[in-house]
Formats: sequence, C-alpha cells, structure tokens
Amino acid sequence: MGLHPLEFSECYLDSPSFRDKIKSHEAELDKTNRFIKELYKDGKNLINATKQLGMAQRKFAQCLGEFQFEYIGDAKTYDEKCIDESLQEFSAFLKNLEDQRELMMRNITETLMKPLEKFRKEQLGALRAERKRYEKETEKYYSSLEKLLNMSSKKKEPQLQEADTQVEIMRRHFQEESLDYVCKLQEIQERKKFECVEPMLAFFQTVFTFYHQGFELAKDFDHYKTELQINIQNTRNRFEGTRSEVNELMKRIREAPQEYRQTSPISFEGYLYVQEKRPPPFGSSWVKRYCTFVKEQKILHMVTFDHRSGGKIGETESITLKSCVRKTTDVLDRRFCLDLDITDRPGTVLTVQALSEDDHKFWMQAMGGKEPVGHYLMRTYSKERGIDAQLDDVGFSFVKNSISAIEKRGINDQGLYRVVGVSSKVQKLLSLMIDEKSDEVDLSASEDWDVKTITSALKLYLRSLPEPLMTYELYKEFINPAKGGSPESRIQAVHCLVHKLPERNRQVLGLLMKHLANVAAHSKQNLMTVANLGVVFGPTLMRPQEETVAAIMDLKFQNIVVEILIEHHEKIFTDAPESCPLSPAAPVLCAPTRQSKKMSRQNRPLAVYNPQALDIQNVSTVGDGSSPAPDETSMGSNESVSSQSSSASASEVNMEKSDHAPLNASLSSGSNSGSATAAASCSAPGSSGERQTAATKATSDKERQEESVTSRKARAVYPCEAEHDSELSFHVGDIFNGVTQSREPGWLEGELEGKRGLIPENYVEML
Repeated sequence: MGLHPLEFSECYLDSPSFRDKIKSHEAELDKTNRFIKELYKDGKNLINATKQLGMAQRKFAQCLGEFQFEYIGDAKTYDEKCIDESLQEFSAFLKNLEDQRELMMRNITETLMKPLEKFRKEQLGALRAERKRYEKETEKYYSSLEKLLNMSSKKKEPQLQEADTQVEIMRRHFQEESLDYVCKLQEIQERKKFECVEPMLAFFQTVFTFYHQGFELAKDFDHYKTELQINIQNTRNRFEGTRSEVNELMKRIREAPQEYRQTSPISFEGYLYVQEKRPPPFGSSWVKRYCTFVKEQKILHMVTFDHRSGGKIGETESITLKSCVRKTTDVLDRRFCLDLDITDRPGTVLTVQALSEDDHKFWMQAMGGKEPVGHYLMRTYSKERGIDAQLDDVGFSFVKNSISAIEKRGINDQGLYRVVGVSSKVQKLLSLMIDEKSDEVDLSASEDWDVKTITSALKLYLRSLPEPLMTYELYKEFINPAKGGSPESRIQAVHCLVHKLPERNRQVLGLLMKHLANVAAHSKQNLMTVANLGVVFGPTLMRPQEETVAAIMDLKFQNIVVEILIEHHEKIFTDAPESCPLSPAAPVLCAPTRQSKKMSRQNRPLAVYNPQALDIQNVSTVGDGSSPAPDETSMGSNESVSSQSSSASASEVNMEKSDHAPLNASLSSGSNSGSATAAASCSAPGSSGERQTAATKATSDKERQEESVTSRKARAVYPCEAEHDSELSFHVGDIFNGVTQSREPGWLEGELEGKRGLIPENYVEML
C-alpha cells in the first residue's frame, strides 16, 4: 500500500497516527532527494565521459582528415582518387556525428540536469525549511501548553486569562503551520511525479533524436560506402594484375640484370669510386660517388653519397671530360679503373673505379673508350615463344576467323577471354593459323578447338606481334588523355590518335573493338563488362617499348583507353575526326563531389521535448493533417567514367573477387577508373520530403515563374539520374529552358522536354 493521505482535520487532533503518516511522507521525500542528488552526480559523470569520447573521436577524425595517400606515377585513376578522398569523407562523417553529440549533451544539460536540480533545491529544499518551522512551532505550542497546565489555580484570574489567551494564539498559529506543512507535503508528493519524470522524457527524446540523426547520417553514407567498396575492389584487382607484372619483370631482371640496365643516348649514371690524392705521407683515399655523365656536353656530375652515413647527400661536383683511358692493373693494383683527362683542370688526371667488369665496359662505352660493349635487345613475345607473328593478310584472316568462331560458339561463355586455354594447344593452334594452314582449320565448327583455346590464341597472336597493335610511337600519346581531362576530351583525343595508326593496325583494331563491344553487350551472361575487357586487353594492345616498374604502373590507364575504344567504337572507327587538339591531354574538369551534393545536417537542431508547447502543437496539427515526409536523401554516387562498368553491382564484384582473384585481376569488376561517359546519381542539400515540398510550391507558382524567366537557359555539364519525381534526369549537353533559382538551396528549377522539375545547381552552367 502507498502513503496514507494527510487529512486537514487531523491537523487539529495531531494524533500519533497522524504524526506517523507525516514521518512516512517525509521519509519518502528524503529518499527522492537522495535519488535526485545521485542521479545528478551520475548525469555529470555521463556528460564528462561523453565529452571525453567526443574529444577522442574529434582527434581521431582530425588525424584521418590530415593524412593523404601518395601514389606511384604521375596520375591517379578515378578509383584511386575516391580512395584518396575517403579519409576526408570519414573525417567529415565523424565530425558531423560529434556535432550532433555535442548538441545532444547541451540539450541534456538544459532538459534534464537543470530541471532536476531546480526541483530539488526549490521544492525539496523549501520543504525542509517548512519542516523546521513546523517542528519549531510544535515545540513552542506544546511547551506553552505544558506551562499553562502547570500554573497554579490560585493565580489571579487576570493572569490565568492572559495565559489562556497566549496559549490559544499559539495553538491557532501551530494549527495554521500544520495545515500549510501538510498541504506542502502532499503537493510535493504529487508534483514529483511529473517534475522528475518529465525531464527524463526530454532526456530520452534528445538521446533518441541523436541516434536518429546517426541513422540518417548512416543512410546518407550507405550509398557512398557501396561505391567506395567498388572502388576498393577495382583497385585491389588492378593491384593483383600489377603485382604479377612487377614480379615477372623482377624475375627477368634478376636472371639478367645487365640486360635491363637503364641506358640512355643522352646520359649514363651509376656509382664510381673516385681516387682523392692527399699530400705525403697520407697517400690517397677512395670515395664513393654517384655519377651522371651527360654525353653531348661530356660533363660528369658527381654527388658524394654513403649509405652507411644515414643516406646524407653531399655536394655536387661537375667536371668536363676530355678523354677516357682504361687503367691497367700493372700501373694500379685495382681492377675496373679508368683515367679521366679533365678539360677544366689541365694536366690533371682523375682516376675512378667501376663496380664490376660489365659496369666498367658500360662506362667506357659512354665516355668514348675503346672497349667494345654489348647491347641489350628488348625481349619480345615472339622471340621468347618461337612464334613469327606478323600483321599481314594471314594474321588479319586469323583475327577475323577467330572472332567469327567466338561469336558463333561462345559469346555467352562465362569469363570469355578471362579463362585461359591449355598452353600447348593454344600455341599449336596459333602456329597452324599463321603458317598459312588456316584453310585446314575450321574454327567455327571444329570441336578440336574449344572457345577458350581460340580466345587465348587470339590474345597470344596480338601479344606476339613485333610491335603492339597501337604502336610504341603512340603509346604515351594514348596514355596521356586517360590520366586527366573531361570525358569528351578523352574521346576526342583517342579518336584522333586512332586515325594516326597505320592503316592495317587501325583495321584490325576496329574489327576487334566491334567484337569486344558485342561481348560486353552479353555481359549479363558472360560477366565480361567493358571494364573487365579493358583489364584483359589493355596490356595486350598497348605497351611501352621499355619495361620498367613505372610503365607497369600505367597498366590501369591502358585499361581506360581500351574502355573508350570499346564504348565508342562506332564513332571512332567509322568517322574521321573533325578536328584534333594540339595536345591530347586536356585540363582536368572535376565533377561535383559527394560532399558538395549531399544534404548538410550540421546545423539541424535536435528535436527537444517541450511540454509547454504541446498544446500549441496539438492545436496546429488538428487543422493540418499533413506530416513531413521521411528523409530519403541518398548520397550522390561517384561519377563513374565508364557507363557500363559503373553498372556492375557490388554482389558481382564480390563474386568475381572470390572466384577469379588469382587470375591476375583479369576480372576487375565495375571499374570506375575511367572511360568516357560520366554516369552519376545526384543529390543536393535538402531531404526528399523537403524537395517534394519545394516542387509543390514550384508547381503552384509555375505560371508566374515562366513569365519572368523564359529568357534564361542552362546547359548540363554533368549527367544526372533523378532520385525523386520532382527532379529531372538529363545527359551532358542537354539544354534547360525557363531556368530559375529554386526555393530549395543548391537547386534550380527548369524545363526539359516538356517537363519542369528540380536541377542540381552545380551540374549546369548558365547560358
């Protein structure tokens, strides 16, 4: 049973049971006071701990935002750019989350801590003062009553009457104090029910609002997370392919290091030990220096460098060489030595020592010595494999027959061109075809040659040509536009370069690209998207003349060039280019970033429970049955520069990774690393519910707006796919009429093909 009610009538009786009831009420309020004090203390600890968490997370976010990955080479793919920017995205996400948490803690202080402390001090504290007065009046009344009752009856009547009057006054005062105290006790007992619980309700409303904000941030982040996973998978796949090539190059260099020594017609460089003569009796010393000899000017630059001294680089000394003579061991008891006659020091001969016999020969050759020197002939696939592949009529016929057979027999085979055939069968087929015995082999019907053998033979033929199909001469020119520039400039540059190729090369390349486009059109069955085909055929169709790690790092850009050729083969190989830029590399035009398109939530206030506003809100919602639509804004997708590769799903990426990762990343799924078209899903500040409201307002004001803005036009500079009925979908180059500023920040309103809707402001340029 709960506390007994305190009847006012009992204040006049002041019975022991009444006093016991008062004590029960007082004990309950004392317990409430201790509870609030403990809760306030724990709340302070919670706020301090949350502040410490916030500080730690902000420091973590700052560390993420300040770090930046360095990359190998002179350009990054789109996937690498996304990965590079991901740490800044993570940092911004954490900072946004901590802004919401900080706002939550301020609201907790205002809505929970202060109200509870105010109730404890103003209500429970005031009751304590009332309690002391009540106890004091009780003591005074009963003391005076006892005095009165102890007075002698023999006292004079006036004295007795005066004493009676004083006691009566005290009794009335005591009873009034008792009434007030009992009323206050019961009032606070009832008040605590809402004075304590209402702040708790506000506290949980604030906490749930924070978690809801976190949910909305996570929902915004989800699309970016999916795109980043694809970027990471693409980069991992390219890494596997690049690592395989690098390991193969390292193996060849390890077997014959001198053949791969970097020589140049302009200069020669390497370590030499230089003799430094000292006055007697100190003799001479030999100092290791890194030397670079510029052949045309005959200048030798020498830099002192010792690996054992922490790798500190010393000063550079330059001398002009007059002549170089081999120093024999009968003159100096050291091998591999040269005497250098110096022009700017007449009569001075500088003695240097090479690191080995081969190194000695190279230096002699570079400096004009008389020693003969071997030279390196670059390895080719044809010499290595014993295949004499040529780009002649026989080879052209083989390419056509192979393509015809593949399209007839295996266009839907999973992993087409990725799954390799048996090496011996592949070489046997290629030998038959290029030894002018192709009439004896019917690839379209023969069961002796399966599809994977034919595809592997076709790739082997293209790799075995004395020169790549896209030529050594144009290699760098093809690579450059893939490293930067807008999609349109890339297509234009590749279009121009294709028409610089020799006629037969262009014919074979066009035939092959048409075929690969057909393969990509069946990618739902064979899983070979444009991006996957780019990975397979990039190194096959184009490669640098010199095999280096730097050249291998350009493999990813070779893939981009092949993607462009596949996607735009009709335009590139059918029509000659109208005009060609002076330089194939165009300025980089960056598409709008996700950060510029996503909805900003930093300044959105947390919903705080406000009991005083409930009546007003209830009244206002009675007449308005509408409620805000749930926020459905998703982050803008990354601007994939390959329209087909960007459509690869994350599930396909994971399937390909698990099944085919060992195949040197031939199956690079959903590559966003670059071809010509940018396919982007767009979003901008404001939730979808807010955009719908803006669109409704826009429709209601349509006539007035059209009258005032019909002369304004805009052109799309990036493609966009609508995420809501109120938005417009469009492609690069589309022209919008009747463009005006939207009520929604970051958006315009315009008309395209008879439909009026919202347009992201940073996706268009005004005309």
